[in-house]
Amino acid sequence: MIKTFRSRLESGAQQRIRLQTIAGKVGYRIKKFQLLGVSENQTTEGSCKIFSVQPTAVTTSVNFSDATMLAAALYGDSSATPGNASSIVIFDSTVFSQDIFITWNDGFAQRMNYYLELEQISLDDVEATAVILKNFRNTNTVT
Repeated sequence: MIKTFRSRLESGAQQRIRLQTIAGKVGYRIKKFQLLGVSENQTTEGSCKIFSVQPTAVTTSVNFSDATMLAAALYGDSSATPGNASSIVIFDSTVFSQDIFITWNDGFAQRMNYYLELEQISLDDVEATAVILKNFRNTNTVT
């Protein structure tokens, strides 16, 4: 089953996507992650990232050594050349069962729309325990 999420983020903001269940027997994997500017008359360059734990700061830099980062996207558009928006999106195939956090930050204080598809996966007891332990370990990792 695929679950979809879409919203708009202010620059420097983050949103929580609630996924956590009581038993923890449902896992998720990112299938699609896309960005779309608010207007073709907008100049922006920024990054949108998805984390497995709430980040302490919303930055424009991307650090692939951060074990809590599940996806990253760089987006650029210029009002001087409408229709030439560029986007690079990379996401991990990691299975997670906890809430995730999506952030957007750019240098122009522009808003950004996102679209996210998550594949829902049923987990047995052993898989659920492994996902929970991995989330716990990543939460306590120094990057």
